[in-house]
Amino acid sequence: MRVLGIDPGTATTGFGCIDGRPGAAGRVELIDHGVIRTAAGTPMPQRLAELHAGLAALIGELRPDAMAVEELFFSSNASTALTVGQARGVILLAGAQAGLPIAEYKPMQVKQALTGYGAADKRQMQDMLRLVLGLDRVPRPDDAADAIAIALCHLQTAREAW
Repeated sequence: MRVLGIDPGTATTGFGCIDGRPGAAGRVELIDHGVIRTAAGTPMPQRLAELHAGLAALIGELRPDAMAVEELFFSSNASTALTVGQARGVILLAGAQAGLPIAEYKPMQVKQALTGYGAADKRQMQDMLRLVLGLDRVPRPDDAADAIAIALCHLQTAREAW
């Protein structure tokens, strides 16, 4: 199963694509990771259009079987929550237009799936990500590493469902 994980944001959206076998122990392979960026001075409608176009192109290139997206968690900054929510909407739209099954995960679910501890800190998450993928170092930037963790969470959840 090829899973495209997405860590939503308006300025920076992280992505991570992995291959693994649901229902079977085995190696998980990192296919690609990175970020889609939009410029801060650009009007929001244009930024959202750029995010959609970038993600649609990425889906076409990577051809995932499923997409996993981090759910929006409560933020004390309403403005930030609103813009991330807008980005999530565009991300969900791009996945739906591509006909992908889409799963959404809370940050605590991702931490629990990867480390076994729902309150794991960033370092614990990154260390486990590196170990699971057999990498010498943690993928960068952090938004991409978070997206890979979201994809791994989905692959684990898919394994449990089989």
